[in-house]
Amino acid sequence: MFKKIKHLLYFPIASYFRFFAAIRLRMWNPKVVVITGSSGKTTLLHLVESQLGDLAKYSHEANSSFGIPFDILGIRRTKLTLDEWPKIFLIPLINVFKAPPTENIYVVEADCDRPNEGKFLSHLLKPDITLWINVARTHSMNFQKLVGDGKFKTVEEAIASEFGNFARSTKSLVIVNGDSKPILDQIDQITCNIKTITMKKNLKKYTVTLSGTKFQTNMGDFDFPYLLPKEIFTSVLMSLNLVNQLGFSRDAKFSKFRLPPGRNSFFKGIKDTTLVDSSYNANLDSMEAIINMFNQIESKTKWVVLGDMLEQGKFEKEEHEKLASLIAKGRYNKIVLMGPRVTKYTLPKLINLMPKEVKIEHFMGPKEVLNYLTNSILGDEVILFKGARFLEGVIENLLANKADADKLSRREKVWEIRRNKWGL
Repeated sequence: MFKKIKHLLYFPIASYFRFFAAIRLRMWNPKVVVITGSSGKTTLLHLVESQLGDLAKYSHEANSSFGIPFDILGIRRTKLTLDEWPKIFLIPLINVFKAPPTENIYVVEADCDRPNEGKFLSHLLKPDITLWINVARTHSMNFQKLVGDGKFKTVEEAIASEFGNFARSTKSLVIVNGDSKPILDQIDQITCNIKTITMKKNLKKYTVTLSGTKFQTNMGDFDFPYLLPKEIFTSVLMSLNLVNQLGFSRDAKFSKFRLPPGRNSFFKGIKDTTLVDSSYNANLDSMEAIINMFNQIESKTKWVVLGDMLEQGKFEKEEHEKLASLIAKGRYNKIVLMGPRVTKYTLPKLINLMPKEVKIEHFMGPKEVLNYLTNSILGDEVILFKGARFLEGVIENLLANKADADKLSRREKVWEIRRNKWGL
């Protein structure tokens, strides 16, 4: 019942904050750059920030119908708990008429978790430039009801149309991923200029090791001291094209780029292990990108810890069975699955696909995974963590340097409380 009420009130309450945010945005009047797509938005925002620096303001940790108005109005949530809300409702009345930011560019990450979110946010933002990365089955269960009514043939089409609201509302330029068919199918609805970025035509060689990532391209080489999936090269190209469009000089070395938490950061773990933290979120496309990246890394002992992919709706079984086929492409010494979905759907298929010498373990929750890893790690393993259900809490307990916990995702009080309930 609570979830149903929350769903019904989502846009009406968000409209209250959008009203004041629209006033403040008009007073500010920046050039608005929207970054949107199913995954990789935050990494692209950080790539753009590494190029533009203090020339722009960025919507860090804000991408929703509440988060973006909050960012514009200067509302900062520190605990993400219910007791913050009385004060939050009063802040717009005070902040709406405060002096606007001094930056002339607003770079904002915008998501579409549910139908009408793209429409709701595009009416607020009215972007000058939009960077559209990809379309995947994220939050599919929220969009599957739109399929079969004659408007959309597939859930991908419904999701793409929602993200397309930003592109259709853009005034000047839309930069799109030309390797994404769902995006290309929406192009004829875009009325402004379109720039198509194609990784396949520009990337000559991709190399990733525990020392970092190299993209060898027609434009020169790009080296990063981070573990980056091959698909990130599209975001690299998009950020450089944006800089050119805005008329600024570019930093080809991306010297100020910092990887956001939970997106392939790697840490030294107990017993000289290397922990690869890709725990922030998971859908099949991002799973494939990260697994393919991890398969490129050379190591004597490689483990993967993979959790459920949430909000897949009627595609839950199909997506988790496809995950088994992705895992089977790699060479791992041990596979650890966590959650009811990977246990029910991924595990049975994976058992038939993997060699018998590969050890496959499965658990329902993060505490069991933590206990197993703590007792099983011998030393020097390279372990990838990807998926839902508080894997960042597992990683936190395996860190060699506990201070590194500050570099993990979900540090707010509400997440700490939830992890404690799971025994982390």
